[in-house]
Amino acid sequence: MPFLGQDWRSPGWRWVKTEDGWKRCEPFSPALEDGNNQLNDISHTVILTGDDEDEEIYSTEDCEFAAKKRKKDHFRNNTDSQCFYREKWIYVHKESTRERHGYCTLGEAFNRLDFSSAIQDIRRFNYVVKLLQLIAKSQLTSLSGAAQKNYFNILDKIVRKVMEDQYNPRLIKDLLQDLSSTLCILIRGVGKSVLVGNINIWICRLETILLWQQQLKNLQMNKQVNNGLTLSDLPLHMLNNILYRFSDGWDIITLGQVTPTLYMLSEDRQLWKKLCQYHFAEKQFCRHLIPSEKGHIDWKLMYFALQKYYPIKEQYGDTLHFCRHCSILFWKDTGHPCTASDPNTCLMPVSPQHFIDLFKF
Repeated sequence: MPFLGQDWRSPGWRWVKTEDGWKRCEPFSPALEDGNNQLNDISHTVILTGDDEDEEIYSTEDCEFAAKKRKKDHFRNNTDSQCFYREKWIYVHKESTRERHGYCTLGEAFNRLDFSSAIQDIRRFNYVVKLLQLIAKSQLTSLSGAAQKNYFNILDKIVRKVMEDQYNPRLIKDLLQDLSSTLCILIRGVGKSVLVGNINIWICRLETILLWQQQLKNLQMNKQVNNGLTLSDLPLHMLNNILYRFSDGWDIITLGQVTPTLYMLSEDRQLWKKLCQYHFAEKQFCRHLIPSEKGHIDWKLMYFALQKYYPIKEQYGDTLHFCRHCSILFWKDTGHPCTASDPNTCLMPVSPQHFIDLFKF
């Protein structure tokens, strides 16, 4: 006998305990509240179809179905709302089972993990940008229509954030450069049907990317006027400690261009040696020793030389985590409904590359 109705194996509804008992809570838009209330109040109402003789009576169950359909159509047509899930986690399954049908996709992960809101968090911003950059390099041909839409909506929000806040424009420039280069190569191979969707849509997207690149190129940093304590007023040992906290060589060079004192500190051999030792193994930089004119090792040149041959160690303020017990991917500070006796022993941080690998089939 076929099972009709909502699958009992699905996550189910969210229930809220009130004074009158438990009530079902559904996420919906405030704009639909009045219309839905009116629709839900209709019970056994007579609706005319045009002719007075032809009448059709809808039951309460039919009205609930119509209300659900209106909500679904609203969210489908509303391109501004990328995510309306309250839970910021997703169950990762790569094959169909008797309990679960279908697969998890990148498009679904973009929604369920709420990447649109994640870019507003400074701890997650670099993580999401790096993830989009890896997708641009290797996964564009496998993106579905929904995943493409979510990808470029998130990218649009990232560019707007950088234009408004001037936050880390170099990182976004690298992302757009990789994306435009990949698209140019793929569009040339349109005869091989390497991209999902209409080629004209991809050409429009490429034009948008080139426009973003031009806007970032013309971006002028706002000069901040502050009559209080500035970076130059800090003692040398504090400035030196700040430089030792950077994990990116380009950030050190950029900071060294602010004042002559910072430039002197940014050229310290010991600083670049520590940076090389942090990112690369001893065997790696022993193969590419670059001596200076004085016979010492030029650790600054060593860092950028090694960067061409080996990947640098990634460092993020916040990352996604994967629970091996529940097979759930989630942001660590939001948590997930874990059933393990000791959840902390099941957690595993997920790098951007590992995230992509989870959704490869």
